Amino acid sequence: MIKRLLSGIVLAMSVIGAAYAQPAFKGGQQALDEFIKSKIVYPEYSRQNCISGTIDVAFRLDENGGVTDAKIQQGPGIDLDDEALRVIKLTSGMWQVPAGHITTTYLVQPIRFDPNPALCRNTTAKDMQAAVTDYRNRQELENAVTNYYINKYQGKADLAKEPIIIALKKQLGFDDELINDMLNQAGEKLKQKDLDGACTDWNFIRNIGSDKADSFIQQYCSKKP
Repeated sequence: MIKRLLSGIVLAMSVIGAAYAQPAFKGGQQALDEFIKSKIVYPEYSRQNCISGTIDVAFRLDENGGVTDAKIQQGPGIDLDDEALRVIKLTSGMWQVPAGHITTTYLVQPIRFDPNPALCRNTTAKDMQAAVTDYRNRQELENAVTNYYINKYQGKADLAKEPIIIALKKQLGFDDELINDMLNQAGEKLKQKDLDGACTDWNFIRNIGSDKADSFIQQYCSKKP
């Protein structure tokens, strides 16, 4: 009778333990940290402006360890947010999910970004905040450029406005150096088998009036559903 009672207690404790077990990255926390570090492709604007920070990404896991509903819980609202989301999505399928895990529960993972110290050692917190503010302010101008070229490719643009758009491109720094940097960035994402991320960069290049990514779009993105 006592043995049977003890067995029941052990079984009950096991069930309680399973109910409160947390999902874990395969290989443990160190493996997760190394994976994130190896996958980060520092976004161009933040790289050039030496912006650092920690982005908190909230996400859910399905019963197979797939990442769902990833979103920024806390971030500066710039390109670092997009990269943090991209990296978390790359972990999909790499999580061990215990039986009984509630798939509507959100996990939060911080993603740390630190720019090249050799290039950014003189950057102050004030400089970074000014760059973050500038990023937000330039979005309307950037949208004007990309919307113009999207309409141009569809035969809907007012071509008389192109000199204004070219001036905006110069103001925003949409030049050959930026395009080449973004091509390299897209190439890194392609090596990671992140076709969505690479296609986003290539399409941005096209939508600022350059044909330098057209061959990649045709090869890798045109067949996407």
